[in-house]
Amino acid sequence: MDKRTFCAAIIKFTMGLIIISSLIFIPAGTLKFLDGWIFVGLLFIPMFIVGIILMFRNPELLKKRLNAKEKEDEQKSVILLSGIMFIAGFVIAGLNFRFGWFILPRWVMIVGAVLFTLSYIMYGEVLRENTYLSRTVEVQENQKVIDTGLYGIVRHPMYSATIILFLSIPLILRSVLSFVIFLIYPFIIAKRIANEEKVLEEGLEGYSEYKHKVKYRIIPFVW
Repeated sequence: MDKRTFCAAIIKFTMGLIIISSLIFIPAGTLKFLDGWIFVGLLFIPMFIVGIILMFRNPELLKKRLNAKEKEDEQKSVILLSGIMFIAGFVIAGLNFRFGWFILPRWVMIVGAVLFTLSYIMYGEVLRENTYLSRTVEVQENQKVIDTGLYGIVRHPMYSATIILFLSIPLILRSVLSFVIFLIYPFIIAKRIANEEKVLEEGLEGYSEYKHKVKYRIIPFVW
């Protein structure tokens, strides 16, 4: 076991838990925000389990997932826009609960939790299928095109999973205003994909042929 990777994973996990919890509960003005706790549990418990599994079964993939420093300049704006979206979405959800602006029915939270869980499972399957799945846009040494499983349906199943994942977050937090904010995410992903596919076509052998084989990027029969 790589102790540096283990320490980095624990630090990032802890910092993520503290930051996201703060963004939700401080604006809410209370810890008695049940939907907030449900979301935190749904996000961080599976994240912890997946992290432990990767640590023992595929530490190299975990190391890649911990590295969020983009080499492509165009991706830096994507990271910035995503960060602004998350901060605004979580803060608004907390304020929405605090002031009772537009709180969605309880059943919406249940639907959101189911969608979130299913998308997390899909995300885990993508990690299993593609061991080259870095968090940054790059072509790795000895990387090969993956065209089986979910990659035989869409070219970027990870982004398909994250779109469902992120759009279900405001449903769990029962905030209409946050949902409107998170609707920006598919457009951010479209911008990321445009640059990513350019990098892959230039540096990954066989990717151009793969694009002709699998026509859709993230939504079958749509885009």
